[in-house]
Amino acid sequence: MPRKGKAMKITRISVYQQDLPLEHPYWLSGGRLKFECLDASFVKIETDAGFVGWGEGTPWGHTYVPAHGPGIRAGIETMAPFILGLDPRLVLEVERAMDLALPGHLYAKSPIDMACWDIAGQAAGLPIADLMGGGSRTPRPIASSVGAKTIEDTRAVMDRYRQRGYIAHSVKIGGDVARDIARIRDVEDQRRVGEIILYDVNRGWTRQQALRVLSATEDLNIMVEQPCESLKDIAAISGKHATPVSVDECLVTLQDAVAVAENGWAEIFGIKLNRVGGLTKAARMRDVALAHGIDMFVMATGGSVLADAEALHLAATIPDDHCHAVWACQDMLTVDIADGRGPRNKDGHLHLPEAPGLGVHPDEEALGDPLAVYS
Repeated sequence: MPRKGKAMKITRISVYQQDLPLEHPYWLSGGRLKFECLDASFVKIETDAGFVGWGEGTPWGHTYVPAHGPGIRAGIETMAPFILGLDPRLVLEVERAMDLALPGHLYAKSPIDMACWDIAGQAAGLPIADLMGGGSRTPRPIASSVGAKTIEDTRAVMDRYRQRGYIAHSVKIGGDVARDIARIRDVEDQRRVGEIILYDVNRGWTRQQALRVLSATEDLNIMVEQPCESLKDIAAISGKHATPVSVDECLVTLQDAVAVAENGWAEIFGIKLNRVGGLTKAARMRDVALAHGIDMFVMATGGSVLADAEALHLAATIPDDHCHAVWACQDMLTVDIADGRGPRNKDGHLHLPEAPGLGVHPDEEALGDPLAVYS
């Protein structure tokens, strides 16, 4: 049995790689980026107290943001000597050790942070959300990801998710003003009572394109995510339209969060855990948002039920009225590395696990042999 209440040290870090094929080809940013398979890294942290924690880092391909699967594995190789011997329950010490060993590269640190929180929760006998200060048991809506290019395809994909119980949808747009206006109006015509819809541009508009689409759809009272490439672009148009904006790809560091909040550049944070460096850093962004009256969507960048569970734990620490939905990837994949365990879709919602720690571990046989072991 694992020992509780005594000093604990990380004794071994094992790294696994797994391809996660998508059920359907997926398009982003007006169709300029296509994805068919995700490169996932799984991290197993073992301790001298018998506790074992798991983390996952799955960037959305190699072309979406500055992150890729091989980079995670290379980053862990660099950081491992600085992490071994530390107490995984002291997540701030682990965070500082990683930041000292490898400045930047937040996406490579996320799976280590996740595994440490998993161990900390197990040692305390609490789900991660409760260990972080208290987790709501209100089921969180799962946001679909509608990566289609035409009106007809968008209808088909949304209907597929509706049949699975989804009430929240992230509709990918961008790149063509007339087409985007037409798709938005068609989606709004088909919107069902109670649905949550976020139009995600994924940086696909220039400033003039953004203003034209937002002006043409102002009567619809929609929400738009990441309309332009940079925070400077979003700031430049922020006083010229009335549409609530979510920042996503531009929300990377705590400094980004503070700048957006203090300057009023956006009304919503899209917090992607892998991109921002994991739960420890994401929790600070959450608090900045709450202090400034900013709502949130919480997302795994991609990946298995492990990544979805991590996102759910953070979402559960946000007051219900301020958390719109959790984006999860598991229903988009053709493989399952946890054999049905962990938080799964129930009528379009995820329910917080009551088990200590993360609440789900992978099937090691499904992962195969580790690519690297550090001890």
